[in-house]
Amino acid sequence: MMEKTKKIKVGQLYIGGDAPITIQSMVKADAHDVKACVEQILALEAAGCDLVRLGFLDLESVRNISAIKKQIHIPLVADIHFNYRFALEAINQGIDKLRLNPGNIGGHDKVKMVVTQAKKNHVPIRIGVNAGSLQKDILARHGGHPTAEGMVESASEHIKILEDLDFDQIIVSLKASDVDLMVSAYRLFAQKYDYPLHLGVTEAGTQLSSTVKSSIGIGSLLLDGIGNTIRVSLTGDNVEEVIIAREILKHLHLRREPILISCPTCSRTQWNMIPIAKKVEQYLTTIKKPLKVAVMGCAVNGPGEAREADIGIAGGNGMGIIFVKGEVVTTVPESQLYDELVKRIEQW
Repeated sequence: MMEKTKKIKVGQLYIGGDAPITIQSMVKADAHDVKACVEQILALEAAGCDLVRLGFLDLESVRNISAIKKQIHIPLVADIHFNYRFALEAINQGIDKLRLNPGNIGGHDKVKMVVTQAKKNHVPIRIGVNAGSLQKDILARHGGHPTAEGMVESASEHIKILEDLDFDQIIVSLKASDVDLMVSAYRLFAQKYDYPLHLGVTEAGTQLSSTVKSSIGIGSLLLDGIGNTIRVSLTGDNVEEVIIAREILKHLHLRREPILISCPTCSRTQWNMIPIAKKVEQYLTTIKKPLKVAVMGCAVNGPGEAREADIGIAGGNGMGIIFVKGEVVTTVPESQLYDELVKRIEQW
């Protein structure tokens, strides 16, 4: 059961409240290059991304927002640091959401200008607290190093700036590269506020490290009912970020998508199973309906061990079986096993 939060509109989708959990990523192309940005975003869309963030180096790149938005189909978020002019121009260009910290874009008057325009154009703001860049005074009050309490204190300060300007269309993130710190900060925040939460382990590393850290951190919070939108941070292909995020949501039963069940293989395995399992896994990314598919190492134990699968295969000694809900329905040559499985899934 998810914690109840405010429901915030971002473009044509919602974050928080009773809205489904959304997947985010970030464009890794230069915002000066409209074509490259659009190509990346369309690839992210195809992978299942629900909204995407874009960073900027100067006003010239901010002015590309409208051209990019005309060619994509998901909400676009502007990642703004320190410069209120970037935020104002992003709103003028039709951005769907801002990611900024109101405490570091200028004085009160500049913040008020941004908030006034955001309110007028129905643009929500994500406050992004990062353990690696906490304010010096907060660090000093918390022993000189990041703590969950310090991160929540930072978020509270930024929230108060917006609330004092009568703005409550707020989403919050409290990211850290340390999983335990990140989880503790989000849990503490969720006890105090009902703003929607953007979950993520920041600077999580390359694919193996990011997959493990993100699955533990994001997964733990989602199991607690905390979190409304997620971003897997990966030093690598941003499409892989979306694929990992989908897997996290899928295995927590928060997205209804195909699930692969496959055994680790052992000395009883008498066929070249591992490449087929990988091929089936890749094929299932093209399927949108929920079903469980099993690829098992042996025909003796496979059907029984994978009884929960809707359909599965196992092989041995040049032959293979197709089974449905644990019951064998046909036998085919091993060379035809993958094609027969695909045919039956598509008939399904």
